[in-house]
Parts: sequence; structure tokens; C-alpha cells
Amino acid sequence: MVWAILVVSALLEAVWATALGYSEGFGQPGPTIVFASSFLASVLGLAYATKHIPIGTAYAVWVGIGAALTVIWAMVAGDEEISIGKLLFVAGIVAAVVALKRLPSVADKDSESPAAKTSDGGTR
Repeated sequence: MVWAILVVSALLEAVWATALGYSEGFGQPGPTIVFASSFLASVLGLAYATKHIPIGTAYAVWVGIGAALTVIWAMVAGDEEISIGKLLFVAGIVAAVVALKRLPSVADKDSESPAAKTSDGGTR
């Protein structure tokens, strides 16, 4: 559930980053409202996720997904040129995010260590 909240927060990061560009320095009310509301929801989701996921991992996933989606949206919308290089580097960001998710956390390592076992065979 925490990872789902983090991913949704990252999706919202792409929304607010795109809306920020369309707001023209907060001069356009519609994009400014979208920016403010998606920014708040995105950061609150990130804050919640960091209670359960280490900050370095959570922030890297949040920024990575948000940046990749922002670039992809800009290319689809025609605001950025599509190139093989950009696609490869965005794929690299996505691969790094997936790899971070798959690495064991400190909590996972602690629960596997013999020191974390109680005398009855359970974990602390």
C-alpha cells in the first residue's frame, strides 16, 4: 500500500511539473490551481511514504517516476523533441527505480538476521 501511495505521488509530481510549465509563472489560473493541488497531494503522499520507506529510496523513486513521466508527456504533447537518446535515458531512469524497489530494505535485512530472532524462533 505504501509503495502504491508513493507511485501515485510520483504521478502527481509529473502533473504538477507539467502544470507549472503551463501556468506561465502562475499567470494562468487553471494550470496554477492544478499545480497547487497536485503539488500538495504529491508532497503529502511522499511524506507519508517516508514513514515506511527510507527517505533516499522514496525520494529517488518519487523524482525518477515524476521526471520520466514529465519528459514522456512533453514528448507526446509536442513540447519536446522525441529522440532515441531521450527514450534510452528515460528507460534507464525507470530501470533504476524498479531496481531500487527490488532491493531489500534495512527492515528486511534485520528480520532475516539471527540477532533479530527471539528465543522462541519468532522475530522481534
